[in-house]
Amino acid sequence: MSLPSTHDVALAAERRSAARLLLTHPLVTSDGPHADLFPLIRRHADWLGKRFQQVLGYRLLVDSSYARLFKAGLGAGAGHRLERSTGTPFTPHTYACLALALSVLVTAPEQLLLSQLVADIRAAAADAEIELDETGRAAGKRTLVAALRLLVRWGVLIETEGHVAALAQDAGGEALITVDRELARVVVAGPLAQARDGADLVRRAADPGFGGPRTYVRRMLVETPVVYLDELTDAERDWLRTRQRREAQAFSELLGLEMEIRAEGVALVDPEDELTDLHLPGTGTVAQAALLLVERLVERLRPQEPGHPATGGTLVIGVAVPDGLVDELLAELVAEYGQRSNWQRDYLEDIRALREAVLDLLARMRLMARTGQLRAEGYGLPEGYADEAPEGRTVTDVRGVRPGGDGWVLLAAAARYATHVTVRPATAAGKGTDVQEELPL
Repeated sequence: MSLPSTHDVALAAERRSAARLLLTHPLVTSDGPHADLFPLIRRHADWLGKRFQQVLGYRLLVDSSYARLFKAGLGAGAGHRLERSTGTPFTPHTYACLALALSVLVTAPEQLLLSQLVADIRAAAADAEIELDETGRAAGKRTLVAALRLLVRWGVLIETEGHVAALAQDAGGEALITVDRELARVVVAGPLAQARDGADLVRRAADPGFGGPRTYVRRMLVETPVVYLDELTDAERDWLRTRQRREAQAFSELLGLEMEIRAEGVALVDPEDELTDLHLPGTGTVAQAALLLVERLVERLRPQEPGHPATGGTLVIGVAVPDGLVDELLAELVAEYGQRSNWQRDYLEDIRALREAVLDLLARMRLMARTGQLRAEGYGLPEGYADEAPEGRTVTDVRGVRPGGDGWVLLAAAARYATHVTVRPATAAGKGTDVQEELPL
């Protein structure tokens, strides 16, 4: 077999770069922050469109000034949340403001004053019986500003004169806004016209359609840090077990991702550490506290001799976190590291807030989770979805692999963040044994 030519290697690299960009930033504009790579997307638009449709069931629309990858959802509780510039997650009220703004902008004039845009949004809110200022007028303005700022970042709104933040000023500042109506129309990816309500929209968006288990599992692999077996139906687990080696090669070629296969599940790993919005280890108080907490939880709760049923072992995907243990360990960490590591004063003075932020990060990293219903139990499946394995096929039994009840569960992937102990034999220059404790990097 002949080796690929230099041209073939360069072509594959261009397509991979374009695909990685679209997966991370589903809306790319010709004059936005990723304008330098936009020509690559246009050059390989046909190939990218076919591959995204075949592999993930995603539709790609490429225009002269923008490219939009229409992703599908993963079901309730599995979405990528939007955040304010401060890192604070959008509240349901902020999402409502965003939806109302888009409903107005698709038919708005090309240019309008900020005051007129706000008046139109308030009129739309009144029609929908939504109270924009439910948290107080000042807070309501800040919430609306957060939604408008996101639209500026996406390129839907252009601040021609002034800034949308002027809305939050006490005197009610003004600004001239330019609207890209076409971008406003392609922001929403879900089937709005078919959905009865918000919950129905989430369910319909997550429906993999004709791709069935194949498409859903692939989406889970590329959109989440870890896919655990008990989060998949019998049909999905069967498909993954029989295809995981071939899928590893396909994801490597398309996106440059490496597949890590364990008894508990599968994860796609990016060697370049670019295709993620979450980092652990990371910087800042929350990331540092989360890393230290998960290391101590693993030390305390590691199950005895877990393994795979095929080799006679016991499959363990999660272990229960005893009530009060997180608070106990966080208090120890604050006392030990808080002052000398210069952690944020707000968190040092409010352990409850630190706890919520740390658990939120670990849950999004899929290192911890709240107990609840799982997909393997039929929870959250689209109507008419085939969840049983083909007749005569046996799949890994996932009953009881993580505890039920009410509380938190430490998940299998947390073990990679455990402390490593390196034991070096004594040298001629020293006496005894050198033991060094290291945190994973």
